[in-house]
Amino acid sequence: MARTRAEDYAQRRQAIVEKAALLYAKKGFDGASLADLARACKTSKSLIYHYFGSKEDILFEVMESHVRALVEAARAVAKSPAPAPDKLRRLTHDFMHLYEGARARHRVLLNELGRLPNGQRAAIVREQRELIETVADLLTAIRPELAGDMRVPAAMLYFGMINWTHTWFDPKGPVTADMIADLAADVAITGLGERPSGKPYN
Repeated sequence: MARTRAEDYAQRRQAIVEKAALLYAKKGFDGASLADLARACKTSKSLIYHYFGSKEDILFEVMESHVRALVEAARAVAKSPAPAPDKLRRLTHDFMHLYEGARARHRVLLNELGRLPNGQRAAIVREQRELIETVADLLTAIRPELAGDMRVPAAMLYFGMINWTHTWFDPKGPVTADMIADLAADVAITGLGERPSGKPYN
């Protein structure tokens, strides 16, 4: 007879992911053993294996759950009828709040992607590319001269502004995530003024 799942299966699985994110962010994936995770969860390794097939599966869920939230935010903003500058500003706010609420997961995503098996890593990369394409489309709508070879570099520069805020941004400090989002959006939108030469990039 097949073993039935407990009613709180999803909640317990999520609790393991939360603890794993904190542990991997602090010690690194290679530096944190499954025994470490079991102690953090106040459970046994065998019970963790009831929820996940491998340590890598846990790492994948830490990353994928975070990227999935970012993608969902990007898709929602992209579908809105607002002008491109307003969309980019809204999306920057959404990204910053998601980064703020998942600092450990975000750190793990940036630092540990190479630890995933090829198939799982490819799945994360596909979602990341969707994020890049969404931002590239918005930036190109704002500045058509970015079309072509410059659209992806422009998107990468945008992400370069916000992706590493977890290394210095203090949510308890005087500067809020919304203030940083507005500043980053200003740089991306109004900072892309006409080139001094007046010539397109391509």
